Amino acid sequence: MLEKEKLKFDDRGLIPAVVMDDETGDLLTLAYMNRESLDISLEKGLTCFWSRSRQELWLKGETSGNYQHIVSITADCDCDALEVRVKKDGPACHLGTDSCFTNPVMGRKREKFQLEGLYQLLLDRKKTLPQGSYTTYLFQKGLDKILKKVGEESTEVIIAGKARDRAETVYEIADLCYHVLVLMAELGIEPAEIRRELESRHVIDHKVKQEKMTK
Repeated sequence: MLEKEKLKFDDRGLIPAVVMDDETGDLLTLAYMNRESLDISLEKGLTCFWSRSRQELWLKGETSGNYQHIVSITADCDCDALEVRVKKDGPACHLGTDSCFTNPVMGRKREKFQLEGLYQLLLDRKKTLPQGSYTTYLFQKGLDKILKKVGEESTEVIIAGKARDRAETVYEIADLCYHVLVLMAELGIEPAEIRRELESRHVIDHKVKQEKMTK
């Protein structure tokens, strides 16, 4: 664990902090910390920055309610910049957008596909039930139909995998993932719950491997 004393602040006493969404990996904002704001961040577990324009400490979310709960803080190789991974309560930008980085300078910013985004779309389909939507059809038919489709798609994955047909296996896995997400939406299971379960298994597996290495 890196000691705070080894961090390199610039001649203004500041260090840049790149804030990222821990669940999606999305870049949220670039802010600056001084020693005091870093101490507050570590103590509260919430991001606190130094506002260069107002020349004062700034606890993110104190007025808006959009707090950023710190998961980890990591220094770069030169110890003069920080990556701060957070779980956010709301938009990162004061303009109300999820990220402060919304103005392309070169090229076209491509919308990043996320399972969470697809899941939210499925929840919306479940609520609004637009006509002509296959997702609407599944929700209207209910749990038994959704489970049947998950079983059918699982079989298709097995068949494609057994045939070692790579392209077909990718296609069928995508179908399976979609129907599993529909099942999750039907049962109210959020993607973050699955991620946490996988993370807990990863941590346990890592600890077991370390224990074996020390024996």
